[in-house]
Amino acid sequence: MRVRGFTQDDAHIFCLPEQLQDEIVGVLELTERILSRFGFAKYEIMLSTRPEKAVGSDEIWEAATAALKGALEVKGWDYTVDEGGGAFYGPKIDLKIRDAIGRQWQCSTVQCDFNLPERFKLEYVSAEGTRERPIMVHRAIFGSVERFFGILIENSGGDFPLWLNPTQMKILPVTDGVKDYCAEVAAKANKMGLRVEIDRGNERLAKQIRNAEQQRVPIIVVVGEKEMEGGTLAVRSRLQGDLGSFKVDDLLNEMRRCAEDAEEMTMMGEKELKSAEE
Repeated sequence: MRVRGFTQDDAHIFCLPEQLQDEIVGVLELTERILSRFGFAKYEIMLSTRPEKAVGSDEIWEAATAALKGALEVKGWDYTVDEGGGAFYGPKIDLKIRDAIGRQWQCSTVQCDFNLPERFKLEYVSAEGTRERPIMVHRAIFGSVERFFGILIENSGGDFPLWLNPTQMKILPVTDGVKDYCAEVAAKANKMGLRVEIDRGNERLAKQIRNAEQQRVPIIVVVGEKEMEGGTLAVRSRLQGDLGSFKVDDLLNEMRRCAEDAEEMTMMGEKELKSAEE
């Protein structure tokens, strides 16, 4: 995790005090949506409060801390409190995800900032006509993009979600006579936005399957004379094994749906599978 680059996806929201909780809820929902796309569903959440040395009044610290707590309650998330662990410029929420050996890494964070609006003398005119300071919210979803991908690679062992995998499906032709059919399937898949490759080597089928699995290709299809004549594909999932025979359009549409929904490719229900076999 000692990365050679360190790119932070830090962004900032300026808001009124009464908008603060809703903005924090929005950031937490964005964080949850993005982390879940990468397969992270469990994380530790920590709320860090005012340290001994801090800027800003007691009132604004209390209001910001209450907004952070309120946002966590809206989400229904359990959290622990790190008393005095906040930044000097405001309280914060940190999300920690686990790597393959159980280590915790702080990635996502939401921080209130009272310092920079003061330093830059930012103002807005309130409904009463007075000039007030806005609250600044820092938000980072990945923390460090490079470190996040290090955690992702360790956790998944290279078995990326279908939408992220560089090669989503590999086609294995059994004989030279089916290569044109394989090319047609690949062309149709590519046109649908799926990343599909044809194994053009001359190894035995078992070796082709092993190579594809070692490359962490999630979907492997075997094509012989039977498949070509029936307009089908014999489908194998790297994680689930043989899934049976599918019509080309049924398989490609299911893959596209799963990729768009950011879900793993799963076996169709019995009804769909029977229909595909027919």
